[in-house]
Amino acid sequence: MAWVKALHIIFMTAWFAGLFYLPRLFVYHAMTEDAAGSERFKLMERKLFFFITPWAILTILFGLWMLWDYAWALYANQIWLHAKLFLVLLLIAYHLYCYKLLQDFKHDRNRRSHVFYRWVNEAPVLLLFAIVILAIVKPL
Repeated sequence: MAWVKALHIIFMTAWFAGLFYLPRLFVYHAMTEDAAGSERFKLMERKLFFFITPWAILTILFGLWMLWDYAWALYANQIWLHAKLFLVLLLIAYHLYCYKLLQDFKHDRNRRSHVFYRWVNEAPVLLLFAIVILAIVKPL
């Protein structure tokens, strides 16, 4: 089980690294005024999104493996686990929202400023803090 947990953490780290960087690309893309720069960002955003998506899937699969193997039996009645799982669902929704933003940029439909994307960029940081604290400290 230690290997499953280690791989879960490794995949989660890779996923979060991408989720930290993708909205930063959106910030710079929203500030770009030339077509060549916009096309370059479209390519970078698409490559990054599809690079991190398998890490997201593996994170979820290994997390479900741990949940199935032991976590649910041990912690099913504890609020921290339900809170953590809810935050993971929010993280998945955030990942999918990033895909929607990616599509908006791809089709030149972005109508938001770089300031909006700077705020969007903070969401995964807050989710990471909360998820890790819930998983390690189990405060609830």
